[in-house]
Amino acid sequence: MLYFLRHGLTAYSLTGGYSGTPENDPGLTPEGLDMAKAFAKAYGDHDWTAIFVSPLRRALQTAKPIAMATGLEIQIRDGLKEITYGDWEGKHPNLINQEFHDDYVRWLADPAWNAPTNGERAVDIARRCGRVIEEIEHTYPNGNVLIVSHKATIRIMLCELMGIDVGRYRDRFAMPVGALSIVELADHGPMFHSLCDRSYLPDFLRAIPST
Repeated sequence: MLYFLRHGLTAYSLTGGYSGTPENDPGLTPEGLDMAKAFAKAYGDHDWTAIFVSPLRRALQTAKPIAMATGLEIQIRDGLKEITYGDWEGKHPNLINQEFHDDYVRWLADPAWNAPTNGERAVDIARRCGRVIEEIEHTYPNGNVLIVSHKATIRIMLCELMGIDVGRYRDRFAMPVGALSIVELADHGPMFHSLCDRSYLPDFLRAIPST
């Protein structure tokens, strides 16, 4: 069983700015840290087999409480990092639309084959994520594996697993901060058990508006 957890709240989650590189990597806000602790409290007794995490700080901070609760090692994989946004890093969509209008329109229309200016296409992200999923399937054919990653990256992984065009990842899945999605790698292919669940969070954390 694969458990896909989006990291907790960051300042960029509140403003909608793009952040995909270690040089532009906001940590969790106090509320984001509370989300990570809430997940560990709710799922600390779960029968975990492994924890795979993006190398970006907000994902590592989200994974730390559950790793401490379970005693499992955090396995960092570059393939789980967020989209590299290139020249759009740190900028809000309104500004990007002004400065890189044509690229932005193409990316909105089909991010599978159109990248942010000097950034990554969804097909490239799907390829690197796919290698991590293959590693997990080979190394841990049974058991529950937690994958802590990012909004776009998780949506692209879910599209790939469910046979959905990765260019439609923004149109098919919401993915709020702290959202947990569960997919079983069953005999007849992947099967959803849960999508974007945040019931483990206290009401005040679920109520925080974010992107």
